[in-house]
Amino acid sequence: MYPVELTIPMAKDLTDFGFVGLKSSEEVKTLIDKKEGTLLLVVNSVCGCAAANARPGAKIAIQNAKKPDVCATVFAGVDRDAVETAREYLLPYPPSSPAIALFKEGRLVHMLERHHIEGRSAQMIADNLVQAFDAYC
Repeated sequence: MYPVELTIPMAKDLTDFGFVGLKSSEEVKTLIDKKEGTLLLVVNSVCGCAAANARPGAKIAIQNAKKPDVCATVFAGVDRDAVETAREYLLPYPPSSPAIALFKEGRLVHMLERHHIEGRSAQMIADNLVQAFDAYC
């Protein structure tokens, strides 16, 4: 677990941009189990690929004309219960942080794992997400 003080600026990078910070298992379940509309869920992380690629890519992507109804985030190594519950909804994908998932009506329809994020630019990640938004949102 990381000290919360260390991760606050990294979490705010998304929450200040309109992402809902989910801190508990119940919050994750409530949001995904609604089974209405679309949800972009970012599993945030302290790693460099989250800072340079995942968070900026997600923020660029949600500027698209078609975008998810709700954008949310959980923080790996901080929000343990929320992350564990989110990862249950991300199965069959193995735990990955960072990761970015798109849900439609409670069903996982698009997933970017860490290996899809590492070594790719924020714009490449955004382009990938925009294609998913155009298809599902």
